[in-house]
Amino acid sequence: MSSVEPNVGLARDEMAQRVAADIPDGAYVNLGIGIPELITKFVPEGREFIYHTENGLLGMGPSPEEGQGEPELINAGKRQVTALPGAAYFHHADSFAMIRGGHIDLCVLGALQVSEGGDLANWSTGAPDAIPAVGGAMDLVAGVKLVYVITQHCTKKGEPKLIESCTYPLTGTGVVNRIYTDLAVIDVTPEGFQVFELSPGVDFDYVQERTGAKLLDRSHSTDS
Repeated sequence: MSSVEPNVGLARDEMAQRVAADIPDGAYVNLGIGIPELITKFVPEGREFIYHTENGLLGMGPSPEEGQGEPELINAGKRQVTALPGAAYFHHADSFAMIRGGHIDLCVLGALQVSEGGDLANWSTGAPDAIPAVGGAMDLVAGVKLVYVITQHCTKKGEPKLIESCTYPLTGTGVVNRIYTDLAVIDVTPEGFQVFELSPGVDFDYVQERTGAKLLDRSHSTDS
């Protein structure tokens, strides 16, 4: 497959805004590195999200303007962040106790691959020269109540990230609930990938051609 066509589907900020629209008011949320971090900019009016970062902050705000941040106030991805009124700081071990104890409602992670059974691979390609970067992802997918993935639908080479079975080392098995890509919102169901919503200007066949597993059409959705 050739590289992904430009200007098709949602931009990264639009993807992040779409995810934010589905986060319930008052939810305790952990955001992964990369596109998930953009979600902090798009809290819908009238809602409050309490962001958790595993290096020890609850009540994380968006990244500051360049030159305006506190160098020691960072998230788990080493990006400078802000602290909202009422924020709390705590030990790294306490942060993971929150995760492992089931106290975080939702996490949003990036992905290298997602299988139709909800398996997630997001920390290594398994190549001999790959830099391991698992971080807290294995704990998150095991301890958090809902796992959302936000990712480009295909790699830069045009290879599908949503496939029948992951070929990269797994972060967790059967853990992903919903996937947000530039092309669609897709639920992981017992029957496989089910398209919940298509991005503007994108049709079902276009998404199917760029997916490495069979998609179920929205007409089969029980949420429609």
